[in-house]
Amino acid sequence: MSTAFLGLGNMGGPMAANLVKAGEEVTGYDPSPEARAAASAAGVSVVDNAVAAVAGAGVVITMLPSGGHVLELYRELVPAAGPGTLFLDCSTIEVADARAAAGLATGHGHLALDAPVSGGVVGAGAATLTFMAGGPAEAFAAAEPHLKHMGAKLVHCGETGAGQAAKICNNLILGVSMIAVSEAFALGRGLGLTDQALFDVASTASGQCWALTTNCPVPGPVPASPANRDYRGGFASGLMLKDLRLAQAAAQAEGVRTALGDHAERLYTEFVEQDGPGRDFSAIITGITG
Repeated sequence: MSTAFLGLGNMGGPMAANLVKAGEEVTGYDPSPEARAAASAAGVSVVDNAVAAVAGAGVVITMLPSGGHVLELYRELVPAAGPGTLFLDCSTIEVADARAAAGLATGHGHLALDAPVSGGVVGAGAATLTFMAGGPAEAFAAAEPHLKHMGAKLVHCGETGAGQAAKICNNLILGVSMIAVSEAFALGRGLGLTDQALFDVASTASGQCWALTTNCPVPGPVPASPANRDYRGGFASGLMLKDLRLAQAAAQAEGVRTALGDHAERLYTEFVEQDGPGRDFSAIITGITG
């Protein structure tokens, strides 16, 4: 049976390509002609609509922008899927939406797992993503062979929705740390440090973090960083803002004080309003340095 992959953008496209490289038969769909063309070149059998993609599929993987998109697609696909299909959602969405989507799938006798990812476009291309999964042990066991083709670390975080909970907590850390790294480079320049000198120190000292060593917000020190391509590609700042808003909504619902998360959300809101949502989230340094 084939694997259906719906959402073939900056993250989903490379993930689907890695499944093909591992020998899986992958049928995919994305509304973007550019995404469809890139996926086809990578060996994905691209079809004209989502329902056609799930025909005969034993696994349905989704990588979509929001919970609304996931729920809308699940309402369309769940009744059309064959018995016992595994629905594996790798999007980052609200915990409540993840639980609702899983309910749609399990209500029709399917397996469901929420498994958002961390690692960015670089990790998606290199198959080194971290998957944080929520759902029954049976669903995690069924998904594991496929996840291993796309990632280097798989964590079963708990029941349905737990993967999304872990993801928004992780991206709260990421959003705040990218701002801190960007401010450090801005300060370093003001004090006469070169970007390379600061990177050489901080990348091997206590300031070391993923936002610095993998997704460095200045061009030069990390060649694969989107900063070397005018912040094109990567994890869009609009998506980072979405995740920070998810984290803040969850924090408010749970009565947890997240002062830095709140400030990061406000800074990314200002930045996206000025710069647009499309460039990599590390481009926020351009709003700090001017």
